[in-house]
Amino acid sequence: MVNQKYYGLGTAPSGIRALFAYGLEQAKIVGPENVFDYSLGNPSIPAPAKVNETIADLAKNYDSIKLHGYSVAAGHEDVRQAIADNLNERFDVNAKASELFMTCGCAPALVSVAKALTTSTDDEFIAIAPFFPEYHVFFTCDGAQLKVVPADTEHFQINFAELEKMITKNTKAVIVNSPNNPSGVVYTEETLTKMAALLTEKGKEFGHPIYIIADEPYRELVYGDVKVPFIPTIYNNTIVCYSWSKSLSLPGERIGYVFVGEKCEMWDEVFNSVVGAAREIGSVCPPTLIQKVIGKCVGEMPNLEAYDENRQLLFNSLSEMGYEMAKPDGAFYMFVKAPNGDAVAFSEKAKLEHNLLVVPGDGFECPGYFRLSYCVSNDMIKRSLPAFKAMIESYK
Repeated sequence: MVNQKYYGLGTAPSGIRALFAYGLEQAKIVGPENVFDYSLGNPSIPAPAKVNETIADLAKNYDSIKLHGYSVAAGHEDVRQAIADNLNERFDVNAKASELFMTCGCAPALVSVAKALTTSTDDEFIAIAPFFPEYHVFFTCDGAQLKVVPADTEHFQINFAELEKMITKNTKAVIVNSPNNPSGVVYTEETLTKMAALLTEKGKEFGHPIYIIADEPYRELVYGDVKVPFIPTIYNNTIVCYSWSKSLSLPGERIGYVFVGEKCEMWDEVFNSVVGAAREIGSVCPPTLIQKVIGKCVGEMPNLEAYDENRQLLFNSLSEMGYEMAKPDGAFYMFVKAPNGDAVAFSEKAKLEHNLLVVPGDGFECPGYFRLSYCVSNDMIKRSLPAFKAMIESYK
């Protein structure tokens, strides 16, 4: 006998991975130049040069036993202090090493926070559509419920009327992902200030804090003069989950953190519960090598020129063809309205007729839209434009 919950998760198909696998197989048949794969959010720009230089320097000059040895559970203190110093320099939050817990990427950070806050099967987390499909797995892992605020499909900010209705005495936290996957939209300071006021009011009404869980792997990926507000500066009861998978193009290294500031209500209990939850799922002591790299490269920023060029080309080209979408200010995603209102049918038709691979928004709790990951080559975007044109023309 095996655990049926986990068996179900292990055998459940992933639409995104299935599209990616289809693209690989089709590339063998028709040639990779004839497959236009927008399915996967895998960074396509290299890590900053300093990352590779630091790895080489550590491998050559750092004590090998220590470099490949365990850290303490929370991560190396000097690394956590370097991260705290960077947060203070950028956001003036008075962060301390003791408020940071290193994780093996953002996913275990989110799971650890979900487990730390869940005390009953009556507990509720609130997600704002559209959102990363794995939230359904992460936030229900210990029996809590995930409630979904319908998408604001006009601006992809937050539908506050619906959010307010969903907050109850059982609400533990609201999950905020900005810049957003899949829309690429950045929540404005006005939006987040309004949310902070609402959660403060509801927290007083129900007699317990309602946290914001800030899921921030795309924080550094913004274009032009757009700023991503650091939510703890707006709302004290914020728990930040972060990774360098996207900002430094290190998805395979699995490195991130949880930040629980001392201004957060019950911060000590929350922080230590996160530590305990991470212990239960085995996500402690991230590899020392990559921790030390982060400690020396925490101030490095990605070169977004290639992503921005792709963003502009795709947005302008699709808009001219008649597609509708909110212009993304961050991440490397675009969320496009399906011409016929049925994104699943659009995706299947695009796949079979043009080898154009786009992800239906249904899995992101936003039917009628499809996601494009434009972390691809600029040449592929140019080659794919006739397929997009043919698709929209077929619905006229």
